[in-house]
Amino acid sequence: MERAGIQRMALGKAVNAGLRVAMERDPRVLLMGEDIGKLGGVFRVTDGLQKDFGEDRVLDTPLAEAGIVGTALGMSLRGYRPVCEIQFNGFVFPAFNQIVTQLAKLRARTRGRLTVPVVIRMPFGGGIGSVEHHSESPEVLFAHTAGLRVVAPSSAHDAYWMIQQSIASADPVLFLEPERRYWEKGDVDVDLGPGEVAPLHRARVLRTGKDATLVAYGPTVRLALDTAAAAAEDGTDLEVIDLRSISPLDVDTVVESVQRTGRLVVVHEAPTFHGPGAELAARVQERCFYSLEAPVQRVGGFHVPYPAARYEDHYLPDVDRVLDAVEAALAA
Repeated sequence: MERAGIQRMALGKAVNAGLRVAMERDPRVLLMGEDIGKLGGVFRVTDGLQKDFGEDRVLDTPLAEAGIVGTALGMSLRGYRPVCEIQFNGFVFPAFNQIVTQLAKLRARTRGRLTVPVVIRMPFGGGIGSVEHHSESPEVLFAHTAGLRVVAPSSAHDAYWMIQQSIASADPVLFLEPERRYWEKGDVDVDLGPGEVAPLHRARVLRTGKDATLVAYGPTVRLALDTAAAAAEDGTDLEVIDLRSISPLDVDTVVESVQRTGRLVVVHEAPTFHGPGAELAARVQERCFYSLEAPVQRVGGFHVPYPAARYEDHYLPDVDRVLDAVEAALAA
């Protein structure tokens, strides 16, 4: 029998629903961003929220990312809980100074006397055939920044709950939304109680397996599951883990899996050079040295500027590239 609390919705709509719940629960929550009000955002993620909550709580801002984040920081110090939208991933860099040198450091700088509960929502990743500055995966630049939490939901269910958890956090959170997955639908259990929702920074095992561990986050989780399904046709049993959080990392969940499978493949759209997979590979090697049967394999983007839309299929990881990495791990 289907539970009454299960609702089917697209990932983008799930973010919208999660924002709505947070705004209804706490009048201090407000949204800021370019075209997020009357337009509802370029991906329509905030559609209808200005109509229901008013222009004082859903603010259309000028095209000034540094101003958006700087204003949010100031408002957070006055007791508000701002949620900023960066329209596209490549537009975040005018605000990089505010995020890295102010937002992420203020709590430590004041020895915890001040908190800055700001959430920065940002679509990331490729696969939509867009123009320059619209399809990058710059998450490692922010994951390297102490004091800033970086998370990436891959499903509608996680998007709904993780945006609420991010807003409730006392630390600033970069909330990465996989833009190619905005329209993918999934079941969302909206009636979970306290203790039933997975912690914000806990990885999730989506598929159990015994031959190798496949770790992904955000847009590549679907790719990892598709790869596992393809590998199963040839008799290879892959365990798939959705990392969900890039900083902090839930290394324990990955380690427990690798100690059983003996092999690890990490997949992300960001370049593999100094990418999140490199950090995870180092952590796993430190703790699973005697369990690893093969070197850790990484599959990701290349160390070049993100290509023009017509070439992005050659840049982004696909099932064949991930299967090649799995085969390399199994052959060692």
